[in-house]
This record gives sequence, C-alpha cells and structure tokens, in this order.
Amino acid sequence: MGLIYGSLFQHSNPVHAFQLNGDGGLLPIDVNASANQQSPFWLHYDYKDPQSFNWIQQSDLFNEQVKSALSGHSGRWRLIRVGDGILLTLQTLNTNAGQRPEQLIAFRVFINNRIIISSRHRKVNSLDPVIDDLNQGVGAQSTGDWLVEVADSITDEISDFTDSLHERLIDMEDSILNGEIPDRGEFALLRKQIIVIRRYMAPQRDMFSRLTTEKLLWLDETDRRRIQEISDRLGRCIEDLDGFIARTAIISDEITNMMTEMMNRRIYTMSLMAMIFLPTTFLTGLFGVNLGGIPGNEFRFAFSVFCVLLAALIGTVLWWLRKSRWL
Repeated sequence: MGLIYGSLFQHSNPVHAFQLNGDGGLLPIDVNASANQQSPFWLHYDYKDPQSFNWIQQSDLFNEQVKSALSGHSGRWRLIRVGDGILLTLQTLNTNAGQRPEQLIAFRVFINNRIIISSRHRKVNSLDPVIDDLNQGVGAQSTGDWLVEVADSITDEISDFTDSLHERLIDMEDSILNGEIPDRGEFALLRKQIIVIRRYMAPQRDMFSRLTTEKLLWLDETDRRRIQEISDRLGRCIEDLDGFIARTAIISDEITNMMTEMMNRRIYTMSLMAMIFLPTTFLTGLFGVNLGGIPGNEFRFAFSVFCVLLAALIGTVLWWLRKSRWL
C-alpha cells in the first residue's frame, strides 16, 4: 500500500484523523490529501454519518465481517483475527450528558501494525484521555501501545464507576440501619446498573485476557503484560460487582422485612383499637334501638351515667390488654 491515505480514504469524513509520530505524539492528517506515510495512523468514524458509512461499505481494506461490525450491525463483544490484525467490539460507559452510564456504548476497532480504524455512533468519552496524552506527546507510540491505552482508559472509567456504586450502596445500607427505607426507584436503578455492568464487563475481561495469547507481531511483551494487568484489574471490579449484587439482595430482603413489620404493626394497632371499642359499640348499638323499655329512659342523668360507664369499660379493656402484654 504505497499511499497510506489519500485515494483510499477520500471523502470518508472521519470524526478524528491522526497519525502516530512514534514518540508519543500525533500529527493531524488530511484524508483528502495524498502522501506517503511510514508511521501508523488512526481514523475514527461515526457510522451513522452517510459518508463514513458508505466509505466503510465500499472500502477494499476490509472483508464483509469487518464492514458489518464497523457499520454498527453488531453490538455484541467480539475478538476476531483478520489477517495480521484483529477486530474488536468493546463496551464502555455512556457518560454523555443526559444519558445513564449503564446505557453502554459499543466501540468497534479494526487494528493492525499500520492502521487503526474505529467507529461508534454516540461519543466515546473514554477516548478523550488517549487523545489528550497524544496531544501532550506522552501517548501511544505504536498501534499495540494505542490498544493498551484505550483498554486502560475504559477500565479506569469502569473502576471509577464501580467505586461510585460502592459509595451509593454504603449510603443505602446506612439508611437501612437507621430504619429508613430507600426510595424504590433509586434502589432499582442501583441494582440495574450493577447487573448490567457486571453482565457486559465479564466478556470484556475475557477478551483482554485472550489478547495476551494472540500471536500478533505488533503486540510486544510489554503490551501483553500491561493488557494482562488491565484484565486482572477489570476482574477485580467484576468481583466487587458480584459482592454488590449479593449485598443488594440482602438490602432487598431487609426492605421487605421492614415493610412487612410496618404493615403488621399497623394491622396490630387497628386490631387493638377494634378490640377496645367493640364492647362500647355493642352497648351503644343496644341502647340506640328505637324501642320502648330502654333502662334509664326517664332518668335525666342517664346519658351522663352511660358515658361514664363506657369510659370505665374502655379503661378496663386497656388495663386487661396491658396486663396481658398486648400493649
């Protein structure tokens, strides 16, 4: 391939187009120009952009499987060997404004020793630290180094989010200990985020681990060792998430027990009230019939005496309930 870019990439309209200078920095490139390049380069696309989509579908650089992935037709994680390169589908947190982190973003990459072609639709904020390091001259020096930097940035984001989930979980546990029931929507969202992140990060950890065993000449031993460390770090995050799932199950049981206890207490109180007023209800009903012969009908203080007797009856029932330790 004599022309690294130019006729091959004209009108592809990438979001970013960089060339790695080999010293940790980058050089912006014009895909509509034509020049010989010796260093690797990185083109980043939005596959929903019509120009980018058409270029991916018509490019001679990829086979049909790679075209399908880069065009966004498959969102599942994968690692596929394609010649001297690989096709990766990674998942990263959605940290865009107005979005929830667990609405993960699929980030697709085709990479070999000369080119990095990546695609997405929603912005991948995990790439910002990688670009910042390149702008400062302390970034990736090769395509293998770039892959390590991206994996590290994604894992850092997952690790930070796991820490924030842990803090929210602790606050919720403290509320339970204080007898406060957490908001149902907040608890449901916490459980969903934990389960979703756990669901998608486990295959990603396995994919990172598999990378260390692939025979790729552009991945040196240092890159493999760093990827294995990233895989181990992601594995520790997954172990934490497994613990969070168990703790949320305990919280759910405790919330159920608290609500059941509250309901039982209310039913118990209502039953006691009914027991207290049941004799008085019977007597008032009996003396309230519209028939002749009611005792005290001609006595002017009969109503007052009746009220006093009812109060005494209520007091007697209360004393009996207390003595029986029902109160």
